[in-house]
This record gives sequence, C-alpha cells and structure tokens, in this order.
Amino acid sequence: MLRILYVLYIWLLGVPFFLILTLLTALITIAGCLLGGEHIFSYYPGMIWSRLTCYMALCPVKVKGREHIKSGQSYVFVANHQGAFDIFLIYGFLGIPVKWVMKAGIMKIPFVGAACRAAGFIFVDNSTVTAATKSVQEAEKVLKKGASIIVFPEGSRTYDGKMIRFKRGAYQMAIAQSLPIIPITLNGPFHVLPIGSLNIKRYCLEMIIHPPISTVGLESTGKEQQKLAEQSQETIASVLWEEFK
Repeated sequence: MLRILYVLYIWLLGVPFFLILTLLTALITIAGCLLGGEHIFSYYPGMIWSRLTCYMALCPVKVKGREHIKSGQSYVFVANHQGAFDIFLIYGFLGIPVKWVMKAGIMKIPFVGAACRAAGFIFVDNSTVTAATKSVQEAEKVLKKGASIIVFPEGSRTYDGKMIRFKRGAYQMAIAQSLPIIPITLNGPFHVLPIGSLNIKRYCLEMIIHPPISTVGLESTGKEQQKLAEQSQETIASVLWEEFK
C-alpha cells in the first residue's frame, strides 16, 4: 500500500514539480551567467535544484568526508556512476562549486543543454580522437582558471550497480595541472533510479568523500594515469555496499 501511495505521489506531484523546477533552474542559470554572474549562477541554482529533487523523492542523504575538501583548492573529483541521482547527490551535497564533465548528448536537451553551456560545463565528444582530445583541452582550460571538475571515469551509468573499468581522461587532466584527485563513493542511486528505468524508488543516498590523492611530480604517461585510475577505483570500491562490490 505504501509503495502504491509513493508511486501516485511521484507521478502526480513529484514529476510535475521536478519538470517545472528544472525549467526554472535552467532559465535562471542561463540569464544569470549571460549577465556576468557565472561564478554564482553556474552553481547555486543547480545546487538548490538537486537538493530539492532529493527531498522531493523522499530520499534521506548521508555525507561523509567533507573535511577532506579545503577551501580555495581546485580538485579533480572522480566518482562511480550508479544512476541519474548521482548528479543530484553530488551537485546538491558536495558543498563546493564544480564544473561537470558530461556527455555531448546532454546539449540536445531543451533548456538544460543551454544552461550547461552557459555555466561553462565541459561536453565530452568521443566520436573521434580529435574530438576527445579537444574535450580534454577544454577541461584543462577550466582547471587553469581555478575551478574544480567532477568526472565519472566509467563513462556511463552501470547496469548492475557494480563499477566497470575507469578510463584515464580525468587523470590526464589532473596530472597536467598537478591537481589533487578526490575519489567519491556513491551508494544508493542505483536503487532510486537505475539506467533504463522510470520507476523511482525511495532509498537512502550515501556519498563518501575520500582524502585527496596527490599528482605533484607525476609524469603524464599512460602508465601513471592507469596507476591513478586503479588507485582511485580501489579507494571508491573499499566502501561500496557489499551488493555493489
């Protein structure tokens, strides 16, 4: 009975509220960034949108490890990718402004794509080697300006909640700028809304922020990048719920 009531609540109230909130957030972000307030409007509207989405879904949120993030320091954050609610969990509760590295296909979403462009987010195009290289270069420009970025090194959401092999792009960027990498473990989004599903479920969301991994003095070689990828993936996996290991 409770499940039926939750489904009715989500589709009659939650989804319409989310769609209206998404449109308002996109318009506010576009307008604010175009008027010169990118440092404010690329973060706060999206942060509020994400938090309200989690609250709307009635999903309790637990965050551990915020003390590992130092104010004024730029980072390359890497996280496992369980489902759509990964974005709301990180954007809403990480606690600092970040630029997202996202798939180029998001540009096609009405209003959302335009808002992401206005906010200075990085779109990754892996259709060709040249396009992929250009995406990395754009991300490095953002990092040089003192921003932090968030990357899902798996490249796509998992189909079973378990991680797949991490790609090296995020680590190439971190080494090039000598920036620390902070691994983030996400638990729960897979149960709320996995890939290919529209069946939202109420579930606890957990984000664990790990200590930074230094890249100072490392050479930007494939071997070093792969070593960092494996190290951060092992760190993330260490506190995954047993069902996701």
